[in-house]
Amino acid sequence: MNLTDLQALEERYLMRTYRRAPVEFVRGEGALLWDAEGREYLDFLTGISVCSVGHCNPAVVDAVREQAGRLAHTSNLFYTEPMVRLAERLSESSLGGRVFFSNSGTEANECAIKIARKHAHLRGVRDPEIVSFESDFHGRTYGALAATPELAGNEALGPMLPGFRSVPRSDAGALRDAVGERTAAVLIEAIQGESGVYPIADAALLAAREACDEAGALLILDEIQTGVGRTGSLWAYEQTPVRPDLLTSAKALGGGFPIGACVSTAEAGEVLEAGDHGSTFAGGPVMAAAALAVLEIVDDPALLRAVRELGSALRDELAALEGVREVRGRGLMLGVGLERGLDAARLGADLLRRGLIVNVPEPGTLRLLPPLTIDGELIDRGVGLIRDSLQDAL
Repeated sequence: MNLTDLQALEERYLMRTYRRAPVEFVRGEGALLWDAEGREYLDFLTGISVCSVGHCNPAVVDAVREQAGRLAHTSNLFYTEPMVRLAERLSESSLGGRVFFSNSGTEANECAIKIARKHAHLRGVRDPEIVSFESDFHGRTYGALAATPELAGNEALGPMLPGFRSVPRSDAGALRDAVGERTAAVLIEAIQGESGVYPIADAALLAAREACDEAGALLILDEIQTGVGRTGSLWAYEQTPVRPDLLTSAKALGGGFPIGACVSTAEAGEVLEAGDHGSTFAGGPVMAAAALAVLEIVDDPALLRAVRELGSALRDELAALEGVREVRGRGLMLGVGLERGLDAARLGADLLRRGLIVNVPEPGTLRLLPPLTIDGELIDRGVGLIRDSLQDAL
């Protein structure tokens, strides 16, 4: 079956929710992918930060193969060792409380929203409200969608879940004004990923923490894209002046396998009781085994230091290119802002033809999310391809 056959089947059988690039990938190893024609690509997207330890990482493959050969699923009505070990590792590496497992990032955020609302009701708030920043992206299920202002504006999907409001990105004053007696939580990304890689100012993060403390509300940091080493620390909040009450993780956590988690402080972890929340597949032994293998690789000072150093070098090289206006982000999570007149979508398509995979989150930005395990030689190769594409576009 060739690409034309696949496109014909897509047209007939798949809902039209994606615009796919005309490439069929069939194999991956480390930072490289190969298509059905045998052509090699350098992956600076990693499945939108999912395959952060590289494609088909041997340690992850071995863990999944071994666990799948013994036990794949039992449900959450029984104990399995990988799930409990993973909960311990996530808690001890972050907020020290409890963990709820999910199948995705949006479901992890749904859990956090549910905790925040119940926490608010327990302190007597009748109609709790959650505050987020404009341009945040928290997911596409209805709770997470309501906290994602740009997508929540789609009236054809309405009515939206009530009890959400947003303020301009990094506006500390507007955020303080928005938080009050009805506020259940402030839910924000430390670095906005889907909108183009925009770090939130420390002053705004501090304002969120202080406002939540004054109101008795919870601070929730969405680390779906920033977590598990992407910014050069295991969790992005470690490089900020705040500590959240809840953090959510997914994407890179499973190394290519679907798993998410909502991690709490000790206090916030006591809010949910039996029957308040649940999931059939979440925290299953295969996915938990994959995540444990990922954390064994990533939660390593040497690797995290390399992510910071490679990210700094990549940022400097990109900033020096003609046609680049600015480079935003931390570690190996970078947004390349282009000079006016340059079409990021056209540049992204050209880079794909040249064998480099990037993403275009907004018209003037390229988003780069290379594997955390990448080496300097491949970083230089990627920069060279971007340089060549820019020179042809100028």
